[in-house]
Amino acid sequence: MKTVDCRNMACPAPVITVKKALEEQSGLRVLLDDGAPRENVTRFARNRGFQVSEVQDGSGWTITISAADTPETLDAVVSIPGDRIILITSDLLGDGPAELGRLLMRNFIHTLLETRDIPAKMFFMNRGILLTTEGSDVLEALEKIAGMGVEIFTCGLCLDFFDLKSKLRVGGTTNMLSTAESLLAAAQVIKL
Repeated sequence: MKTVDCRNMACPAPVITVKKALEEQSGLRVLLDDGAPRENVTRFARNRGFQVSEVQDGSGWTITISAADTPETLDAVVSIPGDRIILITSDLLGDGPAELGRLLMRNFIHTLLETRDIPAKMFFMNRGILLTTEGSDVLEALEKIAGMGVEIFTCGLCLDFFDLKSKLRVGGTTNMLSTAESLLAAAQVIKL
């Protein structure tokens, strides 16, 4: 059985590392720090139908993940048919400290690269446009997401307001009518 060392990894790296390893084989031993890394990996594996056993090892944990009698595939997630749209209205995720909000948003966008169930479109409005313009630390990730077939749109009025129209670096611009029509026609809108 392969052993994967996920100690000292920041979120979401342990789950992504385990997901990739499980795509190659159905059994795995994972070394994890206590707290969120252990909880997240354990929940991920169990939600995918795997058997999980946990043994505390000093300050960390050794998790053994093995196939259940009828395991779900790694693609098995709750899915809503039809187009899913992500609406991002800030360069921060959440209402806490700005530094944490920026870190969470960056992690969210980078984690989208690891998901199979991608949105059809992403709309960036208000301060969210700071993510699609020059100087953003997620431009490369957004370009890769666009390369996966996700349409990326940035509010033209917002670009004008912040005087950033010439600094748009990924996707295209949109107007409120097109945005409203897309949001109303979507099967699901996720607002961040």
